[in-house]
Amino acid sequence: MGAPAPPRRPSSGRDAGWLVGADLVAVALAFIGQIVLTHALLAEHYGWMVLAIDLYASLFLVIDLGLPTLLARDGSRAPELVRPAIWRIYRLQFLMSVPFVVIALVLHPQNWINLNPPSSVLIFAGLIALAHVASYAPRSGLRVLGEARLEAVSKVVERLVTALGYVTLFSQGSTSVVAYTAVFFVGAVVGWLLALVLVIRRAPVNTGTMDWSRLNPSWVSNKVLLYAALPFAITLGVLPYVVRIEKFMIAGSQGSEVAAVFHVAQLAWLAGLVVPAAMRAALLPVLGASRGDEFQYRREMEKALDMSFGLLPFGLYGGALLVAVFAPVAFPSEYLDSTYGASAVDLFYVLLFGWAMTLMATPTYTAVMAGVNSWRFTQFIILVLVVAVVLGGLFILAAPSNASQRLYGAAVASSMTASLLLVFSWTMSGSLNRVIQRRDDWLLMLLCTTFAVVGFVTHTYWWVFGLPLFMFAPRGWKAMRSTLG
Repeated sequence: MGAPAPPRRPSSGRDAGWLVGADLVAVALAFIGQIVLTHALLAEHYGWMVLAIDLYASLFLVIDLGLPTLLARDGSRAPELVRPAIWRIYRLQFLMSVPFVVIALVLHPQNWINLNPPSSVLIFAGLIALAHVASYAPRSGLRVLGEARLEAVSKVVERLVTALGYVTLFSQGSTSVVAYTAVFFVGAVVGWLLALVLVIRRAPVNTGTMDWSRLNPSWVSNKVLLYAALPFAITLGVLPYVVRIEKFMIAGSQGSEVAAVFHVAQLAWLAGLVVPAAMRAALLPVLGASRGDEFQYRREMEKALDMSFGLLPFGLYGGALLVAVFAPVAFPSEYLDSTYGASAVDLFYVLLFGWAMTLMATPTYTAVMAGVNSWRFTQFIILVLVVAVVLGGLFILAAPSNASQRLYGAAVASSMTASLLLVFSWTMSGSLNRVIQRRDDWLLMLLCTTFAVVGFVTHTYWWVFGLPLFMFAPRGWKAMRSTLG
Protein backbone atom coordinates (compact mmCIF):
# COMPACT_ATOMS: atom_id res chain seq x y z
CA MET A 1 0.00 0.00 0.00
CA GLY A 2 1.45 3.34 -1.02
CA ALA A 3 2.14 6.26 1.19
CA PRO A 4 -0.76 8.63 1.78
CA ALA A 5 -0.94 11.61 -0.53
CA PRO A 6 0.57 14.78 0.92
CA PRO A 7 -1.94 17.37 2.06
CA ARG A 8 -2.86 19.99 -0.50
CA ARG A 9 -1.52 23.47 0.00
CA PRO A 10 -2.81 26.79 -1.30
CA SER A 11 -1.46 27.82 -4.71
CA SER A 12 -2.25 31.25 -6.12
CA GLY A 13 -2.36 30.17 -9.76
CA ARG A 14 -4.13 26.83 -9.31
CA ASP A 15 -6.64 28.18 -6.81
CA ALA A 16 -7.26 31.33 -8.85
CA GLY A 17 -7.91 29.07 -11.84
CA TRP A 18 -10.53 27.09 -9.95
CA LEU A 19 -12.16 30.17 -8.43
CA VAL A 20 -12.16 32.16 -11.66
CA GLY A 21 -13.59 29.19 -13.55
CA ALA A 22 -16.29 28.60 -10.96
CA ASP A 23 -17.12 32.26 -10.67
CA LEU A 24 -17.45 32.56 -14.43
CA VAL A 25 -19.87 29.61 -14.46
CA ALA A 26 -21.68 31.10 -11.47
CA VAL A 27 -21.84 34.46 -13.21
CA ALA A 28 -23.24 32.84 -16.35
CA LEU A 29 -25.94 31.21 -14.23
CA ALA A 30 -26.56 34.49 -12.43
CA PHE A 31 -26.92 36.19 -15.80
CA ILE A 32 -29.54 33.66 -16.81
CA GLY A 33 -31.30 34.39 -13.55
CA GLN A 34 -31.19 38.16 -14.08
CA ILE A 35 -32.49 37.77 -17.63
CA VAL A 36 -35.42 35.76 -16.30
CA LEU A 37 -36.07 38.37 -13.61
CA THR A 38 -36.08 41.31 -16.04
CA HIS A 39 -38.63 39.49 -18.20
CA ALA A 40 -40.77 38.19 -15.33
CA LEU A 41 -40.95 41.33 -13.19
CA LEU A 42 -41.92 44.92 -13.79
CA ALA A 43 -38.91 47.28 -13.78
CA GLU A 44 -40.13 48.74 -10.48
CA HIS A 45 -40.43 45.29 -8.86
CA TYR A 46 -37.06 44.22 -10.24
CA GLY A 47 -35.59 47.36 -8.72
CA TRP A 48 -37.22 46.50 -5.39
CA MET A 49 -35.64 43.06 -5.36
CA VAL A 50 -32.08 44.01 -6.31
CA LEU A 51 -32.04 47.08 -4.08
CA ALA A 52 -33.39 45.20 -1.04
CA ILE A 53 -30.82 42.42 -1.45
CA ASP A 54 -28.00 44.93 -1.95
CA LEU A 55 -29.15 47.03 1.00
CA TYR A 56 -29.19 44.18 3.52
CA ALA A 57 -26.00 42.67 2.10
CA SER A 58 -24.35 46.01 2.83
CA LEU A 59 -25.86 46.40 6.30
CA PHE A 60 -25.29 42.86 7.55
CA LEU A 61 -21.83 42.18 6.16
CA VAL A 62 -20.31 43.68 9.31
CA ILE A 63 -21.65 40.58 11.14
CA ASP A 64 -18.83 38.74 9.38
CA LEU A 65 -16.53 40.42 11.97
CA GLY A 66 -13.56 39.97 9.63
CA LEU A 67 -12.96 36.50 11.11
CA PRO A 68 -13.13 34.48 7.84
CA THR A 69 -10.49 36.85 6.45
CA LEU A 70 -8.22 36.04 9.40
CA LEU A 71 -8.85 32.35 8.79
CA ALA A 72 -7.91 32.78 5.11
CA ARG A 73 -4.74 34.56 6.18
CA ASP A 74 -3.67 32.21 9.00
CA GLY A 75 -5.38 28.85 8.38
CA SER A 76 -2.68 27.33 6.16
CA ARG A 77 -0.28 27.39 9.14
CA ALA A 78 -2.35 24.84 11.10
CA PRO A 79 -4.88 23.01 8.87
CA GLU A 80 -6.00 20.78 11.76
CA LEU A 81 -7.43 23.86 13.48
CA VAL A 82 -9.56 24.95 10.55
CA ARG A 83 -12.67 23.05 11.65
CA PRO A 84 -12.67 24.26 15.28
CA ALA A 85 -11.87 27.76 14.02
CA ILE A 86 -15.04 27.75 11.91
CA TRP A 87 -17.24 26.77 14.89
CA ARG A 88 -15.56 29.43 16.97
CA ILE A 89 -16.25 32.02 14.26
CA TYR A 90 -19.91 31.00 14.13
CA ARG A 91 -20.36 31.46 17.87
CA LEU A 92 -18.97 34.98 17.73
CA GLN A 93 -20.93 35.89 14.59
CA PHE A 94 -24.20 34.71 16.12
CA LEU A 95 -23.72 36.96 19.13
CA MET A 96 -23.05 39.90 16.79
CA SER A 97 -26.04 39.19 14.53
CA VAL A 98 -28.68 39.65 17.23
CA PRO A 99 -28.28 43.42 17.82
CA PHE A 100 -27.89 44.15 14.10
CA VAL A 101 -31.10 42.33 13.24
CA VAL A 102 -32.93 44.25 15.99
CA ILE A 103 -31.51 47.56 14.75
CA ALA A 104 -32.64 46.79 11.18
CA LEU A 105 -36.15 46.03 12.40
CA VAL A 106 -36.33 49.30 14.36
CA LEU A 107 -34.68 51.75 11.94
CA HIS A 108 -36.32 50.58 8.67
CA PRO A 109 -33.23 51.20 6.49
CA GLN A 110 -35.25 50.75 3.28
CA ASN A 111 -36.62 54.24 3.83
CA TRP A 112 -33.10 55.67 3.46
CA ILE A 113 -33.10 54.93 -0.28
CA ASN A 114 -36.78 55.55 -0.95
CA LEU A 115 -37.55 51.82 -1.16
CA ASN A 116 -41.04 50.49 -0.39
CA PRO A 117 -41.39 46.82 -1.40
CA PRO A 118 -43.57 44.23 0.38
CA SER A 119 -42.23 43.42 3.84
CA SER A 120 -41.67 39.76 2.90
CA VAL A 121 -39.16 40.88 0.26
CA LEU A 122 -37.23 42.75 2.94
CA ILE A 123 -37.32 39.74 5.28
CA PHE A 124 -35.98 37.40 2.61
CA ALA A 125 -33.33 39.96 1.66
CA GLY A 126 -32.11 40.02 5.26
CA LEU A 127 -32.05 36.22 5.48
CA ILE A 128 -30.11 36.04 2.19
CA ALA A 129 -27.49 38.38 3.63
CA LEU A 130 -27.16 36.26 6.78
CA ALA A 131 -26.82 33.03 4.76
CA HIS A 132 -24.06 34.57 2.63
CA VAL A 133 -22.20 35.75 5.73
CA ALA A 134 -22.44 32.23 7.17
CA SER A 135 -20.89 30.77 4.00
CA TYR A 136 -17.68 32.82 4.19
CA ALA A 137 -16.00 30.89 7.01
CA PRO A 138 -16.32 27.38 5.48
CA ARG A 139 -15.29 28.71 2.07
CA SER A 140 -12.21 30.34 3.58
CA GLY A 141 -11.51 27.02 5.30
CA LEU A 142 -11.65 25.13 2.02
CA ARG A 143 -9.31 27.65 0.42
CA VAL A 144 -6.60 27.39 3.07
CA LEU A 145 -6.84 23.61 2.87
CA GLY A 146 -5.92 23.83 -0.81
CA GLU A 147 -9.47 22.84 -1.74
CA ALA A 148 -10.47 25.91 -3.69
CA ARG A 149 -11.98 23.46 -6.21
CA LEU A 150 -14.57 22.46 -3.60
CA GLU A 151 -15.24 26.09 -2.73
CA ALA A 152 -15.81 26.53 -6.45
CA VAL A 153 -18.31 23.65 -6.47
CA SER A 154 -20.32 25.21 -3.64
CA LYS A 155 -20.57 28.51 -5.50
CA VAL A 156 -21.69 26.88 -8.74
CA VAL A 157 -24.30 24.74 -6.98
CA GLU A 158 -25.68 27.82 -5.20
CA ARG A 159 -26.16 29.69 -8.47
CA LEU A 160 -27.52 26.60 -10.24
CA VAL A 161 -30.22 26.08 -7.63
CA THR A 162 -31.18 29.76 -7.83
CA ALA A 163 -31.26 29.87 -11.63
CA LEU A 164 -33.31 26.66 -11.88
CA GLY A 165 -35.74 28.07 -9.32
CA TYR A 166 -36.17 31.27 -11.35
CA VAL A 167 -36.72 29.31 -14.57
CA THR A 168 -39.28 27.08 -12.86
CA LEU A 169 -41.24 30.07 -11.55
CA PHE A 170 -41.07 31.81 -14.93
CA SER A 171 -42.29 28.70 -16.75
CA GLN A 172 -45.29 28.68 -14.42
CA GLY A 173 -46.08 32.29 -15.29
CA SER A 174 -45.14 33.72 -11.90
CA THR A 175 -44.70 37.50 -11.65
CA SER A 176 -44.36 37.56 -7.85
CA VAL A 177 -41.29 39.44 -6.60
CA VAL A 178 -41.73 37.67 -3.25
CA ALA A 179 -41.51 34.22 -4.85
CA TYR A 180 -38.35 35.07 -6.79
CA THR A 181 -36.69 36.55 -3.69
CA ALA A 182 -37.56 33.37 -1.75
CA VAL A 183 -35.85 31.29 -4.43
CA PHE A 184 -32.72 33.43 -4.07
CA PHE A 185 -32.78 32.65 -0.33
CA VAL A 186 -33.04 28.88 -0.96
CA GLY A 187 -30.01 29.01 -3.27
CA ALA A 188 -27.97 30.93 -0.68
CA VAL A 189 -28.79 28.38 2.04
CA VAL A 190 -27.89 25.42 -0.20
CA GLY A 191 -24.53 27.00 -1.09
CA TRP A 192 -23.73 27.68 2.56
CA LEU A 193 -24.63 24.19 3.81
CA LEU A 194 -22.73 22.48 0.99
CA ALA A 195 -19.55 24.47 1.77
CA LEU A 196 -19.94 23.60 5.45
CA VAL A 197 -20.33 19.87 4.79
CA LEU A 198 -17.34 19.84 2.44
CA VAL A 199 -15.00 21.60 4.85
CA ILE A 200 -16.05 19.29 7.71
CA ARG A 201 -15.24 16.28 5.53
CA ARG A 202 -11.92 17.61 4.24
CA ALA A 203 -10.42 19.31 7.27
CA PRO A 204 -7.92 17.15 9.21
CA VAL A 205 -8.89 16.29 12.77
CA ASN A 206 -6.90 17.94 15.52
CA THR A 207 -5.56 15.11 17.67
CA GLY A 208 -3.30 17.22 19.84
CA THR A 209 -3.92 20.02 22.27
CA MET A 210 -5.97 23.00 21.14
CA ASP A 211 -3.01 25.33 20.69
CA TRP A 212 -4.52 28.33 18.90
CA SER A 213 -1.15 30.06 18.74
CA ARG A 214 -0.22 27.71 15.90
CA LEU A 215 -2.55 29.77 13.71
CA ASN A 216 -1.42 33.11 15.07
CA PRO A 217 -0.98 34.57 18.56
CA SER A 218 -4.13 36.64 17.95
CA TRP A 219 -6.23 33.45 18.10
CA VAL A 220 -5.31 32.71 21.73
CA SER A 221 -8.31 34.56 23.21
CA ASN A 222 -11.60 35.88 21.82
CA LYS A 223 -10.80 39.38 23.00
CA VAL A 224 -7.48 39.46 21.18
CA LEU A 225 -9.00 37.71 18.16
CA LEU A 226 -11.83 40.22 17.82
CA TYR A 227 -9.38 43.10 18.19
CA ALA A 228 -7.14 41.60 15.50
CA ALA A 229 -10.18 41.15 13.25
CA LEU A 230 -11.60 44.60 14.02
CA PRO A 231 -9.93 46.33 11.06
CA PHE A 232 -11.32 43.68 8.71
CA ALA A 233 -14.75 43.97 10.36
CA ILE A 234 -14.77 47.74 9.87
CA THR A 235 -13.54 47.23 6.33
CA LEU A 236 -16.29 44.74 5.54
CA GLY A 237 -18.84 47.15 6.98
CA VAL A 238 -17.58 49.82 4.60
CA LEU A 239 -16.57 47.81 1.51
CA PRO A 240 -20.05 47.01 0.10
CA TYR A 241 -20.81 50.69 -0.28
CA VAL A 242 -17.77 51.21 -2.52
CA VAL A 243 -19.47 49.29 -5.35
CA ARG A 244 -23.08 50.12 -4.41
CA ILE A 245 -23.03 53.77 -3.37
CA GLU A 246 -23.76 55.03 -6.90
CA LYS A 247 -26.74 52.67 -7.24
CA PHE A 248 -28.13 53.78 -3.87
CA MET A 249 -27.73 57.45 -4.87
CA ILE A 250 -29.54 56.79 -8.15
CA ALA A 251 -32.35 54.97 -6.32
CA GLY A 252 -32.77 57.73 -3.75
CA SER A 253 -32.83 60.52 -6.33
CA GLN A 254 -34.41 58.90 -9.41
CA GLY A 255 -36.42 55.88 -8.22
CA SER A 256 -36.14 52.11 -8.43
CA GLU A 257 -36.78 51.88 -12.21
CA VAL A 258 -33.74 54.05 -13.05
CA ALA A 259 -31.69 52.20 -10.44
CA ALA A 260 -32.69 48.96 -12.16
CA VAL A 261 -31.13 50.21 -15.42
CA PHE A 262 -27.87 50.98 -13.63
CA HIS A 263 -28.02 47.54 -12.02
CA VAL A 264 -28.35 45.88 -15.43
CA ALA A 265 -25.29 47.87 -16.59
CA GLN A 266 -23.43 46.71 -13.52
CA LEU A 267 -24.30 43.05 -14.08
CA ALA A 268 -21.64 42.50 -16.72
CA TRP A 269 -19.23 44.77 -14.83
CA LEU A 270 -19.73 42.77 -11.64
CA ALA A 271 -19.39 39.58 -13.66
CA GLY A 272 -15.98 40.78 -14.77
CA LEU A 273 -15.02 41.58 -11.19
CA VAL A 274 -15.11 37.88 -10.33
CA VAL A 275 -11.70 37.61 -11.99
CA PRO A 276 -9.87 40.04 -9.66
CA ALA A 277 -11.95 38.77 -6.74
CA ALA A 278 -10.89 35.18 -7.39
CA MET A 279 -7.27 36.21 -7.87
CA ARG A 280 -7.41 38.12 -4.60
CA ALA A 281 -8.97 35.18 -2.75
CA ALA A 282 -6.26 32.82 -4.02
CA LEU A 283 -3.41 35.27 -3.49
CA LEU A 284 -4.30 36.26 0.09
CA PRO A 285 -3.26 33.00 1.84
CA VAL A 286 -0.14 32.79 -0.36
CA LEU A 287 1.00 36.29 0.59
CA GLY A 288 0.04 35.65 4.20
CA ALA A 289 2.24 32.54 4.31
CA SER A 290 5.21 34.26 2.60
CA ARG A 291 5.28 37.49 4.59
CA GLY A 292 8.53 36.48 6.29
CA ASP A 293 10.27 35.50 3.04
CA GLU A 294 11.01 38.65 1.04
CA PHE A 295 12.17 36.78 -2.06
CA GLN A 296 9.09 34.52 -2.20
CA TYR A 297 6.81 37.47 -1.46
CA ARG A 298 8.20 39.56 -4.33
CA ARG A 299 8.03 36.52 -6.62
CA GLU A 300 4.35 35.96 -5.88
CA MET A 301 3.61 39.66 -6.36
CA GLU A 302 5.32 39.75 -9.74
CA LYS A 303 3.48 36.65 -10.92
CA ALA A 304 0.16 38.14 -9.82
CA LEU A 305 0.93 41.37 -11.64
CA ASP A 306 1.88 39.49 -14.81
CA MET A 307 -1.39 37.57 -14.62
CA SER A 308 -3.29 40.85 -14.26
CA PHE A 309 -1.60 42.36 -17.31
CA GLY A 310 -2.21 39.16 -19.26
CA LEU A 311 -5.90 38.91 -18.39
CA LEU A 312 -6.67 42.58 -19.03
CA PRO A 313 -7.11 42.57 -22.84
CA PHE A 314 -9.27 39.44 -22.79
CA GLY A 315 -11.59 40.91 -20.17
CA LEU A 316 -11.68 44.31 -21.85
CA TYR A 317 -12.44 43.22 -25.38
CA GLY A 318 -14.24 40.02 -24.49
CA GLY A 319 -16.55 41.87 -22.11
CA ALA A 320 -17.36 44.58 -24.64
CA LEU A 321 -18.06 42.03 -27.37
CA LEU A 322 -20.24 39.78 -25.22
CA VAL A 323 -22.34 42.67 -23.92
CA ALA A 324 -22.76 44.22 -27.37
CA VAL A 325 -23.92 40.90 -28.86
CA PHE A 326 -25.98 39.35 -26.08
CA ALA A 327 -27.51 42.24 -24.12
CA PRO A 328 -30.01 43.19 -26.87
CA VAL A 329 -31.09 39.56 -27.09
CA ALA A 330 -31.22 38.90 -23.37
CA PHE A 331 -32.83 41.97 -21.79
CA PRO A 332 -36.12 43.78 -22.44
CA SER A 333 -35.83 46.84 -24.66
CA GLU A 334 -36.65 49.36 -21.91
CA TYR A 335 -33.26 48.66 -20.31
CA LEU A 336 -31.40 49.34 -23.57
CA ASP A 337 -33.29 52.06 -25.48
CA SER A 338 -32.96 54.89 -22.96
CA THR A 339 -36.58 54.58 -21.81
CA TYR A 340 -35.33 55.30 -18.29
CA GLY A 341 -32.58 57.74 -19.28
CA ALA A 342 -29.73 55.69 -20.78
CA SER A 343 -28.80 52.40 -22.38
CA ALA A 344 -27.39 49.85 -19.95
CA VAL A 345 -24.90 48.78 -22.65
CA ASP A 346 -23.43 52.28 -23.00
CA LEU A 347 -23.23 52.62 -19.22
CA PHE A 348 -21.35 49.32 -19.09
CA TYR A 349 -18.73 50.61 -21.53
CA VAL A 350 -18.03 53.51 -19.17
CA LEU A 351 -17.82 51.13 -16.22
CA LEU A 352 -15.38 48.93 -18.16
CA PHE A 353 -12.54 51.38 -17.51
CA GLY A 354 -13.11 50.97 -13.77
CA TRP A 355 -13.04 47.20 -14.17
CA ALA A 356 -9.62 47.43 -15.83
CA MET A 357 -8.24 49.58 -13.01
CA THR A 358 -9.66 47.22 -10.39
CA LEU A 359 -8.05 44.21 -12.07
CA MET A 360 -4.67 45.94 -12.19
CA ALA A 361 -4.98 46.86 -8.50
CA THR A 362 -5.47 43.22 -7.47
CA PRO A 363 -1.85 42.38 -6.45
CA THR A 364 -1.22 45.58 -4.49
CA TYR A 365 -4.77 45.64 -3.05
CA THR A 366 -4.23 42.10 -1.74
CA ALA A 367 -0.79 43.05 -0.42
CA VAL A 368 -2.37 45.76 1.72
CA MET A 369 -4.95 43.21 2.89
CA ALA A 370 -2.29 40.59 3.77
CA GLY A 371 0.03 43.03 5.53
CA VAL A 372 1.00 42.80 9.18
CA ASN A 373 -0.75 46.09 9.94
CA SER A 374 -4.41 45.24 9.37
CA TRP A 375 -5.47 48.80 10.14
CA ARG A 376 -3.71 49.99 7.03
CA PHE A 377 -6.21 48.03 4.92
CA THR A 378 -9.07 49.57 6.89
CA GLN A 379 -7.69 53.04 6.25
CA PHE A 380 -7.35 52.14 2.60
CA ILE A 381 -10.98 51.07 2.17
CA ILE A 382 -12.36 54.02 4.16
CA LEU A 383 -10.33 56.36 1.96
CA VAL A 384 -11.75 54.72 -1.17
CA LEU A 385 -15.30 55.00 0.22
CA VAL A 386 -14.83 58.69 1.00
CA VAL A 387 -13.69 59.22 -2.58
CA ALA A 388 -16.69 57.24 -3.88
CA VAL A 389 -19.12 59.32 -1.79
CA VAL A 390 -17.55 62.62 -2.86
CA LEU A 391 -17.48 61.68 -6.54
CA GLY A 392 -21.02 60.27 -6.33
CA GLY A 393 -22.21 63.52 -4.77
CA LEU A 394 -20.54 65.58 -7.51
CA PHE A 395 -21.53 63.46 -10.52
CA ILE A 396 -24.95 62.22 -9.37
CA LEU A 397 -26.60 64.30 -6.66
CA ALA A 398 -25.15 67.63 -7.83
CA ALA A 399 -25.85 66.89 -11.49
CA PRO A 400 -28.97 68.22 -13.26
CA SER A 401 -32.02 66.28 -12.15
CA ASN A 402 -32.53 64.10 -15.16
CA ALA A 403 -32.02 60.38 -15.38
CA SER A 404 -29.57 60.41 -18.30
CA GLN A 405 -26.99 62.74 -16.78
CA ARG A 406 -27.18 61.09 -13.39
CA LEU A 407 -26.81 57.58 -14.83
CA TYR A 408 -23.73 58.54 -16.86
CA GLY A 409 -22.44 60.50 -13.89
CA ALA A 410 -22.75 57.38 -11.74
CA ALA A 411 -20.76 55.32 -14.26
CA VAL A 412 -18.02 57.98 -14.49
CA ALA A 413 -17.84 58.29 -10.70
CA SER A 414 -17.48 54.51 -10.36
CA SER A 415 -14.59 54.35 -12.85
CA MET A 416 -12.83 57.32 -11.29
CA THR A 417 -13.11 55.69 -7.87
CA ALA A 418 -11.53 52.49 -9.23
CA SER A 419 -8.67 54.52 -10.73
CA LEU A 420 -7.92 56.15 -7.40
CA LEU A 421 -8.19 52.73 -5.70
CA LEU A 422 -5.32 51.60 -7.92
CA VAL A 423 -3.17 54.61 -7.01
CA PHE A 424 -3.91 54.26 -3.29
CA SER A 425 -3.01 50.55 -3.39
CA TRP A 426 0.39 51.36 -4.91
CA THR A 427 1.33 53.73 -2.12
CA MET A 428 -0.21 51.92 0.85
CA SER A 429 1.29 48.53 -0.10
CA GLY A 430 4.77 50.02 -0.47
CA SER A 431 4.85 48.97 -4.13
CA LEU A 432 5.45 52.33 -5.73
CA ASN A 433 9.08 51.49 -6.55
CA ARG A 434 7.99 48.30 -8.34
CA VAL A 435 5.47 50.34 -10.32
CA ILE A 436 8.21 52.77 -11.33
CA GLN A 437 10.44 49.87 -12.37
CA ARG A 438 7.71 48.71 -14.76
CA ARG A 439 6.49 52.18 -15.75
CA ASP A 440 6.60 51.35 -19.46
CA ASP A 441 4.16 48.49 -18.92
CA TRP A 442 1.89 50.68 -16.82
CA LEU A 443 1.92 53.56 -19.30
CA LEU A 444 1.13 51.22 -22.18
CA MET A 445 -1.69 49.66 -20.15
CA LEU A 446 -3.23 53.03 -19.28
CA LEU A 447 -2.97 54.46 -22.78
CA CYS A 448 -4.32 51.38 -24.56
CA THR A 449 -7.16 50.89 -22.05
CA THR A 450 -8.21 54.51 -22.51
CA PHE A 451 -8.26 54.17 -26.30
CA ALA A 452 -10.26 50.93 -26.08
CA VAL A 453 -12.91 52.35 -23.73
CA VAL A 454 -13.24 55.62 -25.68
CA GLY A 455 -13.81 53.56 -28.82
CA PHE A 456 -16.48 51.44 -27.14
CA VAL A 457 -18.30 54.44 -25.61
CA THR A 458 -18.27 56.55 -28.80
CA HIS A 459 -18.88 53.58 -31.13
CA THR A 460 -15.78 54.51 -33.17
CA TYR A 461 -12.61 52.67 -34.18
CA TRP A 462 -10.45 54.18 -31.43
CA TRP A 463 -10.61 50.73 -29.79
CA VAL A 464 -8.10 49.50 -32.38
CA PHE A 465 -5.36 51.44 -30.60
CA GLY A 466 -5.96 49.33 -27.51
CA LEU A 467 -5.00 46.06 -29.21
CA PRO A 468 -1.29 46.25 -28.16
CA LEU A 469 -2.55 45.12 -24.74
CA PHE A 470 -2.46 41.56 -26.09
CA MET A 471 1.35 41.82 -25.97
CA PHE A 472 1.01 41.09 -22.25
CA ALA A 473 -0.80 37.79 -22.81
CA PRO A 474 2.25 35.45 -23.17
CA ARG A 475 3.84 36.70 -19.95
CA GLY A 476 0.52 36.38 -18.15
CA TRP A 477 0.07 32.81 -19.36
CA LYS A 478 3.62 31.95 -18.27
CA ALA A 479 2.92 33.32 -14.79
CA MET A 480 -0.30 31.33 -14.59
CA ARG A 481 1.41 28.10 -15.65
CA SER A 482 4.20 28.53 -13.12
CA THR A 483 1.71 28.39 -10.26
CA LEU A 484 -0.51 25.59 -11.47
CA GLY A 485 -0.19 22.35 -9.56
